[in-house]
Amino acid sequence: MEDFDEEELELYEHFKFVIDKGQTPIRIDKFLTDKIAFATRNKIQQAIDAGAIQVNGESIKGSYKVKPLDDIRVLFGKPPRDTEVVPENIPLNIVFEDQHILVVNKAAGMVVHPAHGNWTGTLVNALVYYFQNLPEMKGNEGRPGLVHRIDKDTSGLLVIAKSEDAMTHLASQFFHHTIERTYQALVWGEMEEESGTITGHVGRSAKNRKIMDVFPDGSQGKHAVTHWKMLKRLRYVSLVQCNLETGRTHQIRAHMKYLGHPLFNDETYGGDKIRKGTQFSKYKTFVHNAFTLLPRQALHALSLGFIHPVTKEKLYFEAPLPEDFQAVLDKWENYVNFE
Repeated sequence: MEDFDEEELELYEHFKFVIDKGQTPIRIDKFLTDKIAFATRNKIQQAIDAGAIQVNGESIKGSYKVKPLDDIRVLFGKPPRDTEVVPENIPLNIVFEDQHILVVNKAAGMVVHPAHGNWTGTLVNALVYYFQNLPEMKGNEGRPGLVHRIDKDTSGLLVIAKSEDAMTHLASQFFHHTIERTYQALVWGEMEEESGTITGHVGRSAKNRKIMDVFPDGSQGKHAVTHWKMLKRLRYVSLVQCNLETGRTHQIRAHMKYLGHPLFNDETYGGDKIRKGTQFSKYKTFVHNAFTLLPRQALHALSLGFIHPVTKEKLYFEAPLPEDFQAVLDKWENYVNFE
């Protein structure tokens, strides 16, 4: 995530890679940027210069090429920062608020909580400014009030706890999968069926740590279930509804790619290329114009339903599609109807 929730919040991050026998020679900076989610080539080069990256127990140069059976050890120091999140006056789109909870409609492009490369400008920075003393879940320090999250470039609804009691109850609902979450996604292609369920463990790819893979045999990752329903067929793309039974990192994005229907303009999962359609230049121009109109994955957290942690009332909220998503949807409908 943009998702680093599995990383230990300690002074250093340690990584170890033992290269398999079939590895072709590749520069170590290129190899490690593909393997480590938050690493840039500049960060890796700095670590090499500092002697913090070793191969077979020896320091190496930046031009070193990884070979079969190499034992690579990486030690990254975390950037210095205060333990407290810096309050920032960032506008919040508040859907609901009482003394116990807050429901916000997050805009696409906003990171949910501070992490590598995004220590400021996040939803949590905005929340800390909006009100003080948000509770923190154990193991979730530095992310006050959060009991769930959505990706930076996904828009839509999030619920935030304003008290320890509210956090405990909401966390329990998420743990027991009783929170109702509905997403809308524009995906490439058309499913043969009108609805279905995707069941397949989701975990980090061994080839590229920045993406999640689906492991249908359950050999890796965590149990993940997505229920989907066709909403609109638009010839080369489809609008689908997705209901999460579990909430894994990039779950919908990874599951849809696994089905062969990556999200429209999802660069991370291959949806930023023309996956369906004609070879006509007019069509290609149309799609690239749509990419420009929606410069992110077409995914929106549309609705959120849960039991209020104190009143025990059933609450349900909806956030309409944001302008960029709706504009691209209208554009596809016009194309289908008039081209």
